[in-house]
Amino acid sequence: MTDHHGTALVVGASRTIGLGLAGEFLRRGWDVIGTVRGSRRTGLHDLADASAGRLTVESLEMTEPEQISALRDRLASRTLDLLFVNAAITRGDVPIGEVPTVMFTDVMVTNALSPMRVVHTLLPLVDPAGTVGVMSSDQGSISLNTEGGQDLYRASKSALNQLMRCYAAARAEDTRTYLLLDPGWVRTELGGFEADLAVEESVPGVAETIERHRGKRGLHFVDHEGQVVAW
Repeated sequence: MTDHHGTALVVGASRTIGLGLAGEFLRRGWDVIGTVRGSRRTGLHDLADASAGRLTVESLEMTEPEQISALRDRLASRTLDLLFVNAAITRGDVPIGEVPTVMFTDVMVTNALSPMRVVHTLLPLVDPAGTVGVMSSDQGSISLNTEGGQDLYRASKSALNQLMRCYAAARAEDTRTYLLLDPGWVRTELGGFEADLAVEESVPGVAETIERHRGKRGLHFVDHEGQVVAW
């Protein structure tokens, strides 16, 4: 029998890494709440059906602030030990000078602004000793960018990193742990099919890194192996 680790909310859990994380946290003894966009059935629903009530599915389009507030209201009676925001998009490898304004806005709102809205709106539900994490990428590191490419995606993850740093710095007395997680280069629709890692190879390391940082208050930028990522 696995020890009970608390309750985790995984935002963006319908497929690939998010779905894998929901399953991994279940295996590690967590109760899990996972969000999907819209009302269509996903792999998360199948996982919930087999979870004996330990996984519940919520609907959330995180680019809609009123939906984030509604989710907070629905979960008002729950205490979260982990809030983890996984969702992100890419719109292809377009040189920044050729990126249409609507594409720039779409990626920035989804990858940087919306995760921070989720963090800010749902923070009151997170236990004072809990963890708040967002899925970042080493492509968001400015110092590691020696090759260029993926301009907009990189910029959105750099913006997310900076916004999380602002958020944590403004709450220096907060006893919670804040994490920026780099899952490695994973074979997904976003990562592409030449990537180094399968979802099943990345996810256990991400979950282990999250668990090992419990109680290490402040902000940490780390990868799926628990190594610090350069800013």
